[in-house]
Order: sequence, then C-alpha cells, then structure tokens
Amino acid sequence: MTGKAAIDGLDRGVLLEALIALAEAAGDIVWRHFVEGATVTIKPDESPVTAADHAAEAAILAGLAEVAPHIPIVAEEEAAAGRVPDVGGAFFLVDPLDGTKEFIRRGNDFTVNIGLIEQGAPTMGVVYAPARNALYWGDATIGQAWRADRAPDAPRAAERRIAVRDPHTPPCAVASRSHADPATAAWLDAGGICDCVSVGSSLKFALVASGEADVYPRTGPTMEWDTAAGDALLRAAGGTTLDPDNRPFRYGKPGFRNTGFVAAGRYRPAPLRPFIRD
Repeated sequence: MTGKAAIDGLDRGVLLEALIALAEAAGDIVWRHFVEGATVTIKPDESPVTAADHAAEAAILAGLAEVAPHIPIVAEEEAAAGRVPDVGGAFFLVDPLDGTKEFIRRGNDFTVNIGLIEQGAPTMGVVYAPARNALYWGDATIGQAWRADRAPDAPRAAERRIAVRDPHTPPCAVASRSHADPATAAWLDAGGICDCVSVGSSLKFALVASGEADVYPRTGPTMEWDTAAGDALLRAAGGTTLDPDNRPFRYGKPGFRNTGFVAAGRYRPAPLRPFIRD
C-alpha cells in the first residue's frame, strides 16, 4: 500500500495505514461492548445510540487528532451534539458504529467507518465489520482497494486486492435490510433486476466493491458519514456512486445530508430521479 501523493505534507500510504489501525481499534471497542452489552439511549431525532458509538468515536477522534491535526473531522455523535467544524478542501467523515439498530438486535452487519473527503469527493476509506471478521480499505486516487480477514483483538490476516466485477445477467443488487421501500423495488423492477441480497450498514458498498454484487440503490435519505468510507472504497475498487440524476455523488452538502444515490461497479444504472422524492 503505497502512494506518492501527499495531503498537506502527509504521505497517503502512511495516512491510510493509520486510518486502518484506528478502525481496527474502534472495532475492538465496539466488539467488547457487543459481547458485554451496551447501554442504549435515544437521541433527539429518535434514533438509538449506544455506549459503543461514543467510545469508538472518542478513540477515532483522538487518533485522527494525532495523525492529521490540521484536517477537520465531522463525526456522527459530535454532530448530534452540535459540534460540527467548518470544512474546506479536505475533511474526515466518521461513523463509529454504522448499523446501530443491527448492533442492538445482536446482528452482525454493523461497521466502523472512516472516510476522507477531498474537494467534495471521497478518496480514502476504511470499513471494518468486526462481527464478520472483515476489514476493507482503499485509496481512490491510486485506484486500489483491499480486504483482509481480521477478528476483534487479533492480528490482521494477509491482505488481498479487490475490484468490481463485470455485471452479471441479470445484475445482482444489494439493498438495505432495514430500509426496504416501494421506490427501490420499482427501480429494480424497471431495470429488470430480480436478484437482490439484503444486508445492513456500509457492507452494501463493500459487496459491490469486492465483486459480490453489481449495484446498490438507495432512494431514501442518509447522512454523509453513513456513506463516505464505503463510497471511497467502491471508487478505489473501480466503481462509481451517482446522485439521482446520474452525476458524480458529492460531499460537503448542507447539513451533510444525502438524498438518493446509486452505487455501482461496472453496471450502468438508470437515474433514480423518477423514483424518489427529495
């Protein structure tokens, strides 16, 4: 994992390895809470948050402050508390526990996500699913992505390159386990896509990036920290993420809110616009 370019004096390869290590450490924290049981509270927006979210985010924020103190960080729980920095050309987006509902109900599709945004595009991302022993990372500026097996509190196994695949016939879609909706079904039907795998969190991006699915449509709203790391991973693996009008999906939007999008490998998707309401 090497890269010649630098981000304000930071070597890209060194930075990516630091992000991987932070995601591993945060995943270990999340896993310990998963095993021991984590306290759950409800945020003002009525979404759940656990002690695992807060502890993992604190670890990531402390680590990023050491390795890249000049790059602003937008993190889910910090944003929920009203602490959102001004962002410019480069900033981090952090979701310390994507799939909190899955975590609470003892599923295994929750992830730790750290993404780097540069000039509105996600360029570097790490996705760690500790309950699946699956670690993914990539740098879109060099067009390379990897996966490694990694159990919580254990050494990382040998890494292997991943890449998007040529689309199957019919294409295989991956969709959200907890956000299935008629608009997504209509888009899939219009494209003749009848094979659909349901999975939670940013693992949907990872399945497309690793060539296990062809496309991931999302018609409902999300937040940028939900998607940045997985989107960067997908772009590093040769895929794309498009907005409802099939334009490149951008970051740093007002309130860091996303509307619909389609994440795809080599599959060429139809626009989402006719199927969603912003």
